[in-house]
Amino acid sequence: MQLNSRRQLVAGNWKMNGDKALVKQMQEQFASASLKNMDVVICPPFPYLGLFDGKVKLGSQNISQFDSGAHTGEVSVAMLNEFNCQYVIIGHSERRADNNESNALVALKVEQALKAHLTPILCVGEPENVREDGTLFDYIAAQLDAVLLKIGISQFSDVVLAYEPIWAIGTGKTASPAQAQEVHAFIRGHLAKQDDNIAANIVILYGGSVKGNNAQELFSQADVDGGLIGGASLNPEDFLSICQAANQ
Repeated sequence: MQLNSRRQLVAGNWKMNGDKALVKQMQEQFASASLKNMDVVICPPFPYLGLFDGKVKLGSQNISQFDSGAHTGEVSVAMLNEFNCQYVIIGHSERRADNNESNALVALKVEQALKAHLTPILCVGEPENVREDGTLFDYIAAQLDAVLLKIGISQFSDVVLAYEPIWAIGTGKTASPAQAQEVHAFIRGHLAKQDDNIAANIVILYGGSVKGNNAQELFSQADVDGGLIGGASLNPEDFLSICQAANQ
């Protein structure tokens, strides 16, 4: 495997939470933070995207697979570009479950994001029953392969991946550092079958009950390049401590 140039990244996914006060608090918390060795992305609900002042990078929690038109409730990549979004979360387990987003639809959205020069944060991960029955690697491979089929391996150079064990999201459970590393290594190895260099350099985040007291050990694993943070990203002090754990 070739030498990598991966840079740590921490993305905060607010989900359907937050308010104007939190936007202000978050910006104040990060205004003077020294985080030169990593990138910070905040993904708030759509109404708050225009309130950030550029101190952190912005991401969206979703996009439409369509350019524009009669798609009530959807948001286009062109709209996000107007608000200086640079990232978009795609295929989060909650959208797969709540909105019946299939692997094929997720692939379409990744393609749409790349066309608009947005960086997809492509989420993959297994429910608890899949882990227990021993098919987790097949499950994750299928999620990856749908996107590979749509965009090809070369475009993965512009993708960030996030491994989120569904059983560890909002449950208080966390994959052990060894469990996280095992899956991250599998993901990198799966991509390496098509392009060793891209596999070596793609950023793979861990998402699943990451907190200030476990972030450093998780992020120190060889194939873990940061985190996709849910609940802890709603507390500016906690979120900063997680970012500092990545800023090594």
